[in-house]
Amino acid sequence: MSGSPETRREMLRAEKKAARRSLSPAERGEKSLHICRLILDSEAYRRARVVMLYRAVGAEVSLDALAEEPAAGAGKILVYPLCLPERKMLAVHPGEGPEAWRSGAFGIPEPVPGRVIPPEEIDLVLCPCVAFDARGNRLGMGGGYYDRFLPACKNATVWAVAFEVQRSDSVFPAAWDAPVHGVVTEEGCCPSPARTP
Repeated sequence: MSGSPETRREMLRAEKKAARRSLSPAERGEKSLHICRLILDSEAYRRARVVMLYRAVGAEVSLDALAEEPAAGAGKILVYPLCLPERKMLAVHPGEGPEAWRSGAFGIPEPVPGRVIPPEEIDLVLCPCVAFDARGNRLGMGGGYYDRFLPACKNATVWAVAFEVQRSDSVFPAAWDAPVHGVVTEEGCCPSPARTP
């Protein structure tokens, strides 16, 4: 790819969003379920008391199976991102029932403000991405919400969640991008050589 780093990032976003959409709904569902099983079987998930998930939009990996898994709630607190003005984010433990959710920024399902969990209490963060590389860099949608939030998760293992079609040789990371400890795809968890939990 040629052009400035930001131009290359925008081109990569478009390419990998198209690659993600190229998977059929059935493929995405099957791969998402497999990814959830890999997470459930991981030591990082078993050890975690507070887990930050997300509600998928568009063609993102769905983590619904984690929230629906009976074992997921056994001794665990599941929290979700709540986007605020100035590109800030909170981790919120939602209430029960459909009224506990609303359509928030960018049409992303968000928990109606409930119990806010301090980021330093989170043990495992599972975050979406548009693209990723083998060095633990993730390319998000461009809003920078996670990049601002993740450094405060000082005690957390941070994994990006993606389909293999979103893998790239490089995501052309910027200085402000927060790297992750690993990436979970349908082929397994790839730890990042750049970070250790």
